[in-house]
Amino acid sequence: MTDQPASSGTCSPSSPDLWSSVDALWTWLDGDRAHDGGEGLLLRILKLSEEVGEVAQAVIGVTGQNPRKGVTHTWEDVQGELCDVVITALVALRTLTPDTREVFTRHLERVTARSLGPSAPARRK
Repeated sequence: MTDQPASSGTCSPSSPDLWSSVDALWTWLDGDRAHDGGEGLLLRILKLSEEVGEVAQAVIGVTGQNPRKGVTHTWEDVQGELCDVVITALVALRTLTPDTREVFTRHLERVTARSLGPSAPARRK
């Protein structure tokens, strides 16, 4: 995913573009998978670890923490890698359930209410 140019558009969790893109990516990946069933699901979820590692690599690169390599990344690279983590997580969630949007929205509402308390948006019942 890191080979893709960053999009200038914005997506929010309620954006139709976000959810249609997640479905399209899931459909594409599902049609070209090397492993089915539980193994395929586990590999799709493990992809998150790879993407998180790329975030770490970009942060190390932007701060120049590897003296052998020096500064190799920008903060825009870190942003892109974080987006890849989010996209990969949503596609993995879509692999678990076709109700991705509803599951994510309910969970976001619970986390928001728990974290922000009474000032948080009302939870859906």
